[in-house]
Amino acid sequence: MPTKYDLAIIGSGGGAFAAAIRATTLGKSVVMIERGTPGGTCVNTGCVPSKALIAAAEARHVAADASPRFPGIATTAEQLDMPTLIAGKQSLVESLRGEKYAEVADSYGWQMRQGDAAFAGTTDAPTLEVAAADGTVEAIEAQHYLVATGSRPWAPPIDGLDEAGYLTSTTAMELDEVPESLLVLGGGYVALEQAQLFARLGSRVTVLARSRLASKEEPEVSRALQQVFADEAIRVVRRALPTRVSREAETGQVLVTADVSGGAQEFRTDQVLVALGRRPVTDRLNLDAVGVNTGGFGEVLVSDRMQSSNPQIWAAGDVTGHPEFVYVAAHHGTLVAENAFAEADRAVDYARLPRVTFTSPAIGAVGMTEKEIVASGIRCDCRVLPLHHVPRALVNRDTRGFIKIVVNADTSEILGMTAVAKDAGELAAAGSTCSARRSPRSPTRGPLPDHGGRHTDRRQGLHHRPFNAVMLRVKAWPEPANERQRLKRKSKLHRIP
Repeated sequence: MPTKYDLAIIGSGGGAFAAAIRATTLGKSVVMIERGTPGGTCVNTGCVPSKALIAAAEARHVAADASPRFPGIATTAEQLDMPTLIAGKQSLVESLRGEKYAEVADSYGWQMRQGDAAFAGTTDAPTLEVAAADGTVEAIEAQHYLVATGSRPWAPPIDGLDEAGYLTSTTAMELDEVPESLLVLGGGYVALEQAQLFARLGSRVTVLARSRLASKEEPEVSRALQQVFADEAIRVVRRALPTRVSREAETGQVLVTADVSGGAQEFRTDQVLVALGRRPVTDRLNLDAVGVNTGGFGEVLVSDRMQSSNPQIWAAGDVTGHPEFVYVAAHHGTLVAENAFAEADRAVDYARLPRVTFTSPAIGAVGMTEKEIVASGIRCDCRVLPLHHVPRALVNRDTRGFIKIVVNADTSEILGMTAVAKDAGELAAAGSTCSARRSPRSPTRGPLPDHGGRHTDRRQGLHHRPFNAVMLRVKAWPEPANERQRLKRKSKLHRIP
């Protein structure tokens, strides 16, 4: 006979934990099934390890860069001990996994199962079969099911790539030595973060990007990052499409052939890092058997309430193909529990979703881009403020970057904000707060819970950073009526408080 629960969750990341916490607080019985390491992508192979190494690389870079930036300061970056750095990163991962996941599960008291879960039964009466490592199989029946299995790094079918071998964002963070040279395939946020990380650890890095860097963001971002990378000796090759990969037996190096702007070029490197996206993990779940529809990449297709084509089965996080952020997954998980058990009928809304890429300077954005606004037929009032006009950036002696705001020219509603700056992440959060105050209230706007059940209310007020005051002042200025006013404003830019 199957064991019965109110909610059965496949996966144990941020979305899974948020759903389990909320369902438990609603008095429901919960079982969570994990076939690998508990905690999901963020704590094990994503946010925590990558940001820990990025912070270490930033510290090393600052030590090497401080002398020319600040008169009177003499610093150097000593030899890197990569095994110790990786061991420290892993120790942090294991500590947070225990504190933020294992201990939380114990405190709330839901059931945990280790094994491979697959759907069985019928569309009208779905069940789960959980195969443990010892060969035993447990049948589980639930009122509702949540698929929160995340995503994994993806590599395209490039000739010879599998045979030559390559790194992913996961395996790159396990290296015990820094490669002398590294070729990064991709121009998205993972590629950018990893390229700068390894360059700052001492690799000679080349990036092959199909289009421009950070192609989903404003074009000013690409130009700013291209200059930052050039200053740090990171070579960027655009309009590049890898066609063949091979590894030389004599030297052990990898030879990558790419079509670059219509012509073939060869790139020789010690390691290749493929950062061309991720794909949802839905294989072996047997979703077809219970009437769950999936998309072209294997993602679970869901409504804006996160419900699949089977009304008993829901999905949350990366497995849906939605924005790949842990706070999005956590929001999904809470929303699923409330829709399934509290009849909340809440919908997900990404209109004010902040997004951050942890390069240095960072990329922070929220809302629409200028291109999206124009495509929507909205008359756009766009302002760009270079950081060399911002006193805080001058004090930091780092004026790389800008702040851009896009506004509906007819209503003065702030529709989007993008920044390349040291505090770009805080700017994105502030932009979310500001635009939320100036736009019609959405039925789903409000506090976003994290996976610990706490709430972050973006309407609490503006952040204290001077950058944010500058952002709002730029928006507040009316468009100059004539050339004389424009020149007068330009002369005052450096005096913005």
